[in-house]
Amino acid sequence: LSPPRLLTPPERLSCSRGGLRDPARPPQQPLGFGFVPPCVDKDEQGPISEAWDVDPGLITKLKEQYKKERKGKKGVKRPNRSKLQDMLANLRDGEDLSHMQPPSTPQSRPNAARFNEHEPNRTDEVEALTFPPTSGKSFIMGADEAMESELGLGELAGLTVANEADSLAYDIGNNKDAMRKTWNPKFTLRSHFDGIRALTFHPVEPVLVTASEDHTLKMWNLQKTAPAKKSTSLDVEPIYTFRAHRGAVLSVVMSTSGEQCFSGGVDGTIQCWNTPNPNIDPYDSYDASMLRGELCGHTDSVWGLVYSSAHQRLLSCSADGTVRLWDANTTSPALAVFNEDKNLGVPSSVDLVCSDPAHLVTSFTNGQIGLFNMETRQLITQSESRSAGQPAGSPCQINKEDRHIKFFDNNSGKMIHSMVAHLDAVTSLAVDPNGLYLMSGSHDCSIRLWNLESKTCIQEFTAHRKKSEESIHDVAFHPSKCYIASAGADALAKVFV
Repeated sequence: LSPPRLLTPPERLSCSRGGLRDPARPPQQPLGFGFVPPCVDKDEQGPISEAWDVDPGLITKLKEQYKKERKGKKGVKRPNRSKLQDMLANLRDGEDLSHMQPPSTPQSRPNAARFNEHEPNRTDEVEALTFPPTSGKSFIMGADEAMESELGLGELAGLTVANEADSLAYDIGNNKDAMRKTWNPKFTLRSHFDGIRALTFHPVEPVLVTASEDHTLKMWNLQKTAPAKKSTSLDVEPIYTFRAHRGAVLSVVMSTSGEQCFSGGVDGTIQCWNTPNPNIDPYDSYDASMLRGELCGHTDSVWGLVYSSAHQRLLSCSADGTVRLWDANTTSPALAVFNEDKNLGVPSSVDLVCSDPAHLVTSFTNGQIGLFNMETRQLITQSESRSAGQPAGSPCQINKEDRHIKFFDNNSGKMIHSMVAHLDAVTSLAVDPNGLYLMSGSHDCSIRLWNLESKTCIQEFTAHRKKSEESIHDVAFHPSKCYIASAGADALAKVFV
């Protein structure tokens, strides 16, 4: 009687956790740790022991070896059984055409896996084997040592699945903000010794200036980076440190040309600076000529600064109760003083009206908002931020320290919209150069981006840690480049791209 004819050409791979033994190899070099019963003709079926002349001791040895290897690989995710069954079905379909050929002359397939038997000193290598996709899934097998060490599957280690769902994005048609930019953290600026109160970007360069409670300002070139220690992120060192204030620096602003910089502090002074070259050597000695001079007139902390490009003027608001207008090109006394008699209260912030460069708006600690004409020095509109349900005597300080963001009509002075924006005080607001998005920072440690048209939050991310119940002090958009930045009480500045 002739022994059963085995359908085990050398190119055949079983989709079980191992493979069929190659008849051309000695028994002590198995291809895997599991065995699949051979396929025999119906009229030639016989006991398995006749079809497999294998030493039982070898089987026991292989089982023990398999158990040892699996012992150290517990918790490894196994491939889905249905996927393996699909592969097995594909293999069988491919072999139906070649099962009548003798094992010594297997039919060659261009993508079939072939074992390198001509170089006995080399380990087994498997060429890429591509299976026809079934059920919408694509399987690729190849020699991948990383996958093999992770899964412990022998020749199945190279199995990867192309998940069609991964390429399906959410319905863009149902989301007007689908094509908007998503901001991600890029740089963490570490050099200040105390909380950072304010920051401002250079109008055209990738340069940032930060103002800190450590009495200094620092200038950063975001293109001068170095790999951070023990981290994959990039590190940025300050290229210049400004020293002139005799206390915490609370505000900073840069001219529209980028050639000048102004800072206000607890000492009541406004320091005027020449902006250093962005390519300056950070290890050069201190250059006193960078300080242009000092604007004197305020008698208390300078909380806010804003630069008017139309008239090359500088606006400042102070705890002394006044808002002052300065010539940005000189160190002469203020050109005009607003609210000198403190009728509206103590100003907490000041800004320009983008639709009319001659108008400034300032908020006060008693909840009042004043719209002034800088040329005539007249109060145009006065409004109150107290909501409809609030009692008249309740505190309603506007220094950006409210959980609400409120929108006002400049013509009528009426509040047109109010919304709870954060879980803690809202400390800072910034509008992007295109006027489409609003960014808010809060003591709840988060930054939120809002669609100005729909007034809905489109992105939120945590940026800083709390220190003394404070977190984010300021946020800013770069006027011409794709950067946003935040200043924190944790003495860090974060830049997002």
